[in-house]
Amino acid sequence: MSQKLRLIIFFLFFFTWQISNAQNVQIDSLKRVLHYTKIDTSKINQYNKIANLYKEINPDSTLFFAQKAASLSLKSDFTFGLAEAYVNKGNASIILGNYPNALQYFKKAQIEFKKIVEEDSGKKVKSGLARAYASSGVVYSEQSNQILALKNYEEALKLYQKIDEQASVSKILNNIGIIYKSQQNYPKALEYLKKASKIQTALGEQNAAVTLTNIGAIYFETKQNKNALIYYEKAKKLFETNDNKRGFALLCNCLGDYYKKENDINLANEYYTKSLNLYEELQNKFGASLSLYNIAGLLQNQKKYNDAMPFAVKSLAYAKEIGVLDQTYHSEKLLSELYEALNDPKAALEHYKNYVQARDSIINETTSQKFALAEVNYEYRKKEALLSEKNKRQIQFIIFSILGALLLIALILVIYNRMQVKRQLTLKKEVAEYEQKALHLQMNPHFVFNCLSSISSFIVQNGTDSALKYLSKFSKLMRLTLEYSKGSLIPIDKEIESLQNYLELEKLRFHDKFEFEIKSSERVEFNMGLPPLLIQPFVENAILHGIVPKEGTGKIEVDFDVENEKLICTITDDGIGLSESKHLKENSVTAHKSMALGITKKRLEIMESITSKSAQIEIIELQSENKKTGTKVVLRLPVQYIS
Repeated sequence: MSQKLRLIIFFLFFFTWQISNAQNVQIDSLKRVLHYTKIDTSKINQYNKIANLYKEINPDSTLFFAQKAASLSLKSDFTFGLAEAYVNKGNASIILGNYPNALQYFKKAQIEFKKIVEEDSGKKVKSGLARAYASSGVVYSEQSNQILALKNYEEALKLYQKIDEQASVSKILNNIGIIYKSQQNYPKALEYLKKASKIQTALGEQNAAVTLTNIGAIYFETKQNKNALIYYEKAKKLFETNDNKRGFALLCNCLGDYYKKENDINLANEYYTKSLNLYEELQNKFGASLSLYNIAGLLQNQKKYNDAMPFAVKSLAYAKEIGVLDQTYHSEKLLSELYEALNDPKAALEHYKNYVQARDSIINETTSQKFALAEVNYEYRKKEALLSEKNKRQIQFIIFSILGALLLIALILVIYNRMQVKRQLTLKKEVAEYEQKALHLQMNPHFVFNCLSSISSFIVQNGTDSALKYLSKFSKLMRLTLEYSKGSLIPIDKEIESLQNYLELEKLRFHDKFEFEIKSSERVEFNMGLPPLLIQPFVENAILHGIVPKEGTGKIEVDFDVENEKLICTITDDGIGLSESKHLKENSVTAHKSMALGITKKRLEIMESITSKSAQIEIIELQSENKKTGTKVVLRLPVQYIS
């Protein structure tokens, strides 16, 4: 890495910390207010504000007003004012190139701020302490002491992040980026500088231009000249909108290097000269030494050795005065080369010896710092790793929390939906049961009406004694009907008993007009059930519409069986058949409308809804040799058990 570029970058540390838009109008206004201020603490604050505004215009005035603030603070025992005064003195000392004094002032400021922090940990005090640490980092940076610079910047960064002072955070990020740049860790340097640039852009910070200059300098050093010029031009536009002379002086140096690389000597000289004039105006010997060196080097390349000599001599004088070893090393080497070119071997040798001495000092200093730097880097990487792991755990916790919340919500929704479905099914079942009961209420009067009609006919035809026997069977049948018709199911054996009584009554009524048989297979279990009064209407139809109209006697069979998990109920008669029965009904004046089939179909639909299984009815007209020989009704019901 070029030592010259290191010097450029090191300068940036101080600048990025400073505020460069002080105006004479503000200073005059504060001075007028000062004449009317009677309270000491208010006067101290006014002195410090004036000192801070003067630092970019006249560093000597900064020292003057800062000293007034310090003296009055000591007299009034105002610790905060004293700490601020030390910071202002330190900043003025940096600009004037007096780094040892600057360090002393910043260390004194840290001591005073820490006294206040013990009693008052407010934002203003923490900001002051952070500023003292950051300014110390600036001095160590310009002295090439990267280890102490990094430590001070880290302390400042912690404080600024705690109080959420984003503008200052961006400046520290910028400075840490430059530390990494000086270590040739360019990816890390760009990472920090671009973070700083992002914050500065969001805040509209003036120092955004300096950060852009830093980024451009890294691209230039890594031979990405096009990218470098892009960032330099962006910085130049921003500098045109503010009065940041120090920043623009730095940019001019960078542009001089760029055009020198592009072999545009005139533009390179123009920008180096602009940079020198600005630094001399600001009394900044550090920047001026660098600009003088650059101009001398440009003239050396053009073999204008006599013209280059005064620039090189002045560059060395400034470098020695401010104690910057890197610039001393470069200036001594340049002077040795110039004297050699001018055939002055004695002077060339003397400066060469000084160059070697400076080089050895830098090597020794660098070697001693490498071990400490390695330790600092290790600790820094360790901190970063711990922070990364902590962030990773926090992200994982957040992700798992969100997933857990989503799963919980999903579970609640599923449970709620199931409850709703269950509720709907329950309501549906209850509705179906009420409909079933309503149909029972329709069926019972219908059945009783038919039975009473039969009893009336029986009394007329058979006399009182036979009627009593009929009534006995009827009462038994009614008792069974009333006992089981209230429930949704009746045991099969009770259904068979009811059918037996009913058929016996009808047989008596119609003078043994038919025979009947009721059968149940072994597959029918005792605790199976079926809806009450479901079979009786079909048996009644078999008698009235099948057997009675037939000439001669007939037979009715009722059969119960189980097939494929279905209860099969079959009612068969050998009567006149469906077609003939229908024809007789149409021609009969006294025919009544039968409700049995319609009610039964509705009951089967309800049964399907409750059990979620099919319930079917099939009516078949029996034939033999093209002759109607009866009717068969088949009911296929889901198997249900009575608990």
